[in-house]
Amino acid sequence: MQQTVKGSEPGTSVSWIAFASSVGTTIEWYDFFLYGVVTPIVLNKLFFPNFDALAGTLLAYTTFFVGFLSRPIGGIIFGHYGDRIGRKTVLILTLLIMGIATFLIGLLPTYASAGIWAPVLLLLLRIFQGIGIGGEWGGAVLMAVEHSPTGKRGFYGSWPQIGVPAGLLLASGMVYLLSYLPENDFFSWGWRIAFLISAVLVAVGMYIRLKIMETPAFVRAQQAQKIVHVPFLELFRTHGKNTLLGLGARYIEGATFNVYGVFIIAYLTGALHLPRQTALAGVMISSAIMIVMLPIFGSLSDKIGRRRMFATAGLLIGVLSFPAFWLMETRLSFLIWIAITVPFGLIYPAVYGPQAALFSELFDTRVRYTGISFVYQFSGIYASGLTPIICTALLAIGGNQPWLICLYVLLVSAVSAISVSAMTEAHKRDMTVDNRASAASAPAE
Repeated sequence: MQQTVKGSEPGTSVSWIAFASSVGTTIEWYDFFLYGVVTPIVLNKLFFPNFDALAGTLLAYTTFFVGFLSRPIGGIIFGHYGDRIGRKTVLILTLLIMGIATFLIGLLPTYASAGIWAPVLLLLLRIFQGIGIGGEWGGAVLMAVEHSPTGKRGFYGSWPQIGVPAGLLLASGMVYLLSYLPENDFFSWGWRIAFLISAVLVAVGMYIRLKIMETPAFVRAQQAQKIVHVPFLELFRTHGKNTLLGLGARYIEGATFNVYGVFIIAYLTGALHLPRQTALAGVMISSAIMIVMLPIFGSLSDKIGRRRMFATAGLLIGVLSFPAFWLMETRLSFLIWIAITVPFGLIYPAVYGPQAALFSELFDTRVRYTGISFVYQFSGIYASGLTPIICTALLAIGGNQPWLICLYVLLVSAVSAISVSAMTEAHKRDMTVDNRASAASAPAE
């Protein structure tokens, strides 16, 4: 059976590795989500000023979406090398790419001073952000999951997942504090601070990641000479069915996060004309609660299985979208925070917490980095990147009423529940053992 790597030195215990993974992903996701938080508040006005409010927001969200288009590229590139040369080296490189791109966004000239070059450069840096995060998530997850003992993968695998709400909390909190600056100061230089501070965070992340060890599952694959030349091709040859099921399962997770963590800011400030502090506070409260709930649900998935939890929570999110948006219509801050917190802070962690272990268990070691990166990042195109655009369009079609958005979320939840129900439960699987005898003789799924 798979055993955890033990030791007293930093980088050898599974607890330290899980913590290091969570810190690294927090920094990466801060960089990535900061763009989404700032888009409906600043970027639509400073980089696309020659359009009306709706068109400017849609164009800004399009550059946001481009980051999701480039994420599969990063997933394929870094998944390839992560399966070929190891998880640790790739993680350090992805952190550097993301940090440099985010820092440079904070230095960009606006449309007023650079014209068309301003949105072009913004788009280019967003592409590099997507490439960086595309390789980051899979490696961080595998550092935790592949070091974990059988029976605790859900718990330890949930720690790098904490990086998502923690990164969103930091991004929202930073913009929340900066938004108290005088309006002119906030739009001229205040928003840039949130991007420039990424340099400090990346330095901290680099220090921590340099101390962690390679995973035992990858070391065993190297020793057994099971490293394949082109993991991406091997993935579809031997794990085609599981790849498709993973793509379907992730739909509700990505959509939920981008409805309640990204689009909701534009909805509350634009459609309901509420202060941006109200919207940001709701996201921050949910993120703080989520940080606590993720390891709880991750641990619970080790006991009851991941498929049942994932499917049930996903369907519940779909149903809860109707009362959630109805409560937001009251325009009362306390009820709005409840409307965001229940589906996003309390129910969503039951999907996202066990997801790292669920996806990791779909694939054998020789293609695992490539497999989980492709599933997570390619699904991000439709599940995450398109969600703010779809919701903005559905809101306009529905006459500024949110019910078409609720129907969309319900439909997505059904797709994911069906997909995860079709998977084989594998929460007790030994991660170091391939389900197929060898890469050369493995039958296609």
